[in-house]
Amino acid sequence: MIKLKTIAASAAALTLMASSAMAADKVLRIQSVLPTSADEVVMLKEFGNDVAALTNGSLKIEVLPAGAVVGPRDIMDAVDAGLVEGGFAWTHYWGGKHVAANLFGAPIAGAGVGLDNIAFLSWFQYGGGKELYDRLWDEMGVNVKGFMLQPVGPEALGWFPKPIKSMDDFRQMRFRAPPGMVGAAYADVGVPAVAMGGGDILPALEKGTIDAAEWCCPKPDSVFGFQKVLKHYYLQGLHQVVVNADMYVNRDFYNSLSDLEKKALEVAANASLSKSMSYRIYENGKALKDLTDNHGVILEDTPADYFTEYMAAAKKSLEKAAAENKFFAEVWQSQKDFADTVVPFWAGAQTSNAGLGRAHAETLKK
Repeated sequence: MIKLKTIAASAAALTLMASSAMAADKVLRIQSVLPTSADEVVMLKEFGNDVAALTNGSLKIEVLPAGAVVGPRDIMDAVDAGLVEGGFAWTHYWGGKHVAANLFGAPIAGAGVGLDNIAFLSWFQYGGGKELYDRLWDEMGVNVKGFMLQPVGPEALGWFPKPIKSMDDFRQMRFRAPPGMVGAAYADVGVPAVAMGGGDILPALEKGTIDAAEWCCPKPDSVFGFQKVLKHYYLQGLHQVVVNADMYVNRDFYNSLSDLEKKALEVAANASLSKSMSYRIYENGKALKDLTDNHGVILEDTPADYFTEYMAAAKKSLEKAAAENKFFAEVWQSQKDFADTVVPFWAGAQTSNAGLGRAHAETLKK
């Protein structure tokens, strides 16, 4: 275990000296868990441009690729210790530090209460979610200020070598699944789930180490090249209906900022929540069309028994975590209370929207 706080002592002192000497030109270095070519990094850089514009250049953001300072799994510890001013990942990456991180980063099966990515954003901004999110870092025991930036979802169920007609077919596949609660629920329903990084998935498929896989959505999936090996693509899944990427800023660095610079981070973060969702819809739409038109990918319908089995496993996992952790229980109760009010309306509205979209999609097949 790296003693990051010890290693960082002299670095922090030098950073403070530098910031005193260059108070008018502050640089917030953010190490991502992704390479610079990733869509998430494209959007993160746009967020940085907004911050620079809002502060007239007094606060600049420099995005560092994965591994620039520390490994991806050490980013939170590095930000906490001050080795790097900021980090970028998905909130649920830190579920091992606090189980409630799962409810912010990837609330399994829509938190078991029907929250999609837009309803989640409503809870976060107006239903008390942000206040709980701000408490998460103290509950986690890290010296960090968090900013939610990029809501993604719903994620596709995944890629398969042949059609799956039922969960019995699914259970025959060695399946790359996300870590944490989401992957554990797959194991609970008998799917041989294997966790691995995005860059390891295609080689594992080519070698036959795994049979099927999920990562995200049409654009990121196509960038990784899964369509080279697998042709049966299932869009409808429950495991990650909501996925959120966020930025973590060392709190000492954050406290050194002016009120204007702090407000700029807040305003740019709120803008990013909307802009990144819009970006994803367009990019995924283009990618899906390319996959089906030019790469022989076949869109399949997810078996009905998947939804009942996975939802049951998800709720069991949520209930267990709530019984074991007080803060998790508080966050989940907030999501449930919000869903009781909002989901009946929003689900009905989305049914209408989905019907409208399908009607147009059908005309494109003629």
